[in-house]
Amino acid sequence: MGVTPTGAAVLAIDAGNSKTDVALIDSDGGVLGTGRSGGFQPPRVGVEAAVDVLGQAVAEAAEAAGLPRLRPGAPYAAQVSACLANADLPVEERRLADAVGARGWGAATEVRNDTFAILRAGLPAGDAPRGVAVVCGAGINCVGMLPDGRTARFPAVGMISGDWGGGGGLAEEALWWAARAEDGRGGPTELAAALPGYFGLGSMYELIEALHLGSLARARVHELVPVLFAVAAAGDPVAGALVERQADEVVAMASVALERLGLLTQDVPVLLGGSVLAAAHPQLNGRIEALLARRAPLARVAVVAAPPVLGAGLLGLDALGAPAGAHGKLRAHFG
Repeated sequence: MGVTPTGAAVLAIDAGNSKTDVALIDSDGGVLGTGRSGGFQPPRVGVEAAVDVLGQAVAEAAEAAGLPRLRPGAPYAAQVSACLANADLPVEERRLADAVGARGWGAATEVRNDTFAILRAGLPAGDAPRGVAVVCGAGINCVGMLPDGRTARFPAVGMISGDWGGGGGLAEEALWWAARAEDGRGGPTELAAALPGYFGLGSMYELIEALHLGSLARARVHELVPVLFAVAAAGDPVAGALVERQADEVVAMASVALERLGLLTQDVPVLLGGSVLAAAHPQLNGRIEALLARRAPLARVAVVAAPPVLGAGLLGLDALGAPAGAHGKLRAHFG
């Protein structure tokens, strides 16, 4: 397995919309150093500025590992394995691989959508990459992998690609129903009081005004997702219907990915990740398990607790043909 003169085998990068985690990993799976920086948002700041943010975490990890570059442009690792948010299409993965590769952090560079990190991190120890993962965080996405390299995936760029839900989508839907309940265009729902109440406001009109005029940042809308689930758990039919619809969407994506890979009737893991699914709301996750049992009766549903940077690291070790012991040691490090 190739190793650079600095001694690192893999530079693992997991970059979401809100934060970036990096780990430098040696050839036997030991973690040499880690780093963290801000979110990866090329649509908002541009590709080069977004990669600069990755560079902050890479530099921190290299310093922690005591692996300064021997010369300008010398790689830190043999393989860069980067799982990045906003790398939704294969063409975007290729473009981002070029941009990351140009930084010279590794002798070889591979970029994947960050959902692949959840999938690889959640597979049982010793298993080859075989299964499906659904991520429901700020948005929603699903990928599947087979050991021979075949994948199943969706564009996952929002409404134009047929997506519904995720934290942002759920919060917007909750606001829509609450606004209509207050002004009479829709039926009653406790969301009309609970959503503005979360921000210390007395009505949906006040909340609408605050969001529209900017006194309340739109970025805070995602904070309403736990409120939606609490109202649903208390028996509100409108909120409950939104939770059920989100479960239906998760099952639809997972089922299609399983079918594309010929796994619909096989014993295979279906892994759930992202803040919405990781919260393990009984109404949401319970419905997912019940519906998926009808579509794929042998599928094993599990929430991924391991950090996604583990998945990026395991994918890097896969690419280098690392032995099972290296995979096990890396898993043990991340608990």
